[in-house]
Amino acid sequence: MTLSEIEIKALEKKGYRFAGDLKHAAAKVCHWTKKSLLNEGVCYKEKFYGIESHRCLQMSPSIPFCHQKCSFCWRDISITKTEWNEDFDEPGRIIDDCIDLQRNLLCGFFGNTMADKKKLKESQDPKNAAISLAGEPMLYPRINDLISEFKRRDFTTFLVTNGMTPSKLENLETEPTQLYISLDAPNKEIYKDVCQPQISGGWERLNKSLDLLSSFDCRTVLRMTCVKDYNMINPQEYADIITKTNPDFIEIKAYMYVGSSRDRLALKNMPSNQDVFNFAESITELCDYEIVNSAFESRVILLS
Repeated sequence: MTLSEIEIKALEKKGYRFAGDLKHAAAKVCHWTKKSLLNEGVCYKEKFYGIESHRCLQMSPSIPFCHQKCSFCWRDISITKTEWNEDFDEPGRIIDDCIDLQRNLLCGFFGNTMADKKKLKESQDPKNAAISLAGEPMLYPRINDLISEFKRRDFTTFLVTNGMTPSKLENLETEPTQLYISLDAPNKEIYKDVCQPQISGGWERLNKSLDLLSSFDCRTVLRMTCVKDYNMINPQEYADIITKTNPDFIEIKAYMYVGSSRDRLALKNMPSNQDVFNFAESITELCDYEIVNSAFESRVILLS
């Protein structure tokens, strides 16, 4: 087992439910899935890319594994492991369990008179996998097969990676529907300070992954988490990286003062909507991208 019973129970209190026998994969119902079922709003991913929030499965095959301990991460990074030396559960088992877990987590909505009955019925058959809940999914030894199995089941897949495994990215046989790479710093010094890599050559690995992005046929996105007083500087360096990488979209999103990140950062480090807009605008002035959408409630700006 990759996590201790104490660690598992602590995560379950936060809404995680573990799949498989070895407890390295889990699902957790997204805040926006619940909001959508009550017709109180949808995730910005629905607004930007058309996925249905009420049919989105938020999961990860590698909850405790990551090569970084980012200061802004809302997860408990004290459980983070950098090497996967344990056995692992099969992709099909993980997917089956995650779907069942999501159904169980949503069962209370059947007794809620405010729930949208049509959406609730559809939510039992999720169609998008957000492979980004916690940990680094590329570290799961059978990530290729996981994406392939989701595709076989007619899921769209949004895969988020921190770019620390360029060799695995290069050898990804089945592309996701949408591939994200996190870009949370304009240069090596700020990267080390904000992302706190637990392996050597993190900045170099990230740049190798960024160089690979244009070789993908799927939709590609750079995801930037903005932490006020930390990484919302040097727009020219960000613009240079964006120009070199040439993604389809860029999401510039505010760090949110939630979860375990509150032990590492302060409320003042959460930028306002105006802060994010101004920073996004400063970048667009320096590269061939423009603001094409935004989601006020999530403090995120979309560039294309």
